[in-house]
Amino acid sequence: MKLFLDTASVKEIRTMWEIGILDGVTTNPTLVAKEGRKFEEVLREICALGVPSVSAEVVATDVEGMLREGRHLRGLHPSIYVKVPMTPAGLQATKTLASEGTRVNMTLVFSANQALLAAKVGAAYVSPFIGRLDDQGEVGMELIRDIVAIYSNYRFSTEILVASVRHPVHVLEAAKLGAHIATMPYAVMEKLVQHPLTDLGLARFLKDWEKVPRG
Repeated sequence: MKLFLDTASVKEIRTMWEIGILDGVTTNPTLVAKEGRKFEEVLREICALGVPSVSAEVVATDVEGMLREGRHLRGLHPSIYVKVPMTPAGLQATKTLASEGTRVNMTLVFSANQALLAAKVGAAYVSPFIGRLDDQGEVGMELIRDIVAIYSNYRFSTEILVASVRHPVHVLEAAKLGAHIATMPYAVMEKLVQHPLTDLGLARFLKDWEKVPRG
């Protein structure tokens, strides 16, 4: 499974990229606004690190606006995937963009039917938001289970990008279900690396090493 960071912080992205566990980045207007920097400047800097998949979101809500913004974003760098919302206009724009060779990440997906439609119009990624479903009293991972089954039935090439990931268990469950990608905040990716027994074991090894005669 590929691991993406959901952030616009170049510092966070660089850290995980250098460790070697990062496969891509997802951004949105909210994340970019937190950085207080120009949108395209941030995108170019992320792409310059060598990250092979960087999702950048359109803000237009009409078809023509989405097409205009999507084509512009696509032209910024070969690594860019264009994020388009799951709306009737978004579906129409995705079909056109995909036919032109643009890789689309269809976002704000909350049902299996929506995921089916995203695949039918040629989205490269579909982004179901599991954490937000959990917040509403639903079981977000059940949606992932349904999408995996549907895509398997019809051999869709659209990759399932599990979004709104809140904790490491979400990542584990997504991997067990066969999702292609999970995107998460920096703090969650940090926790994937950590375990208290690892820390205790390392501390013990180092303490014992101090007792080993030298020279």
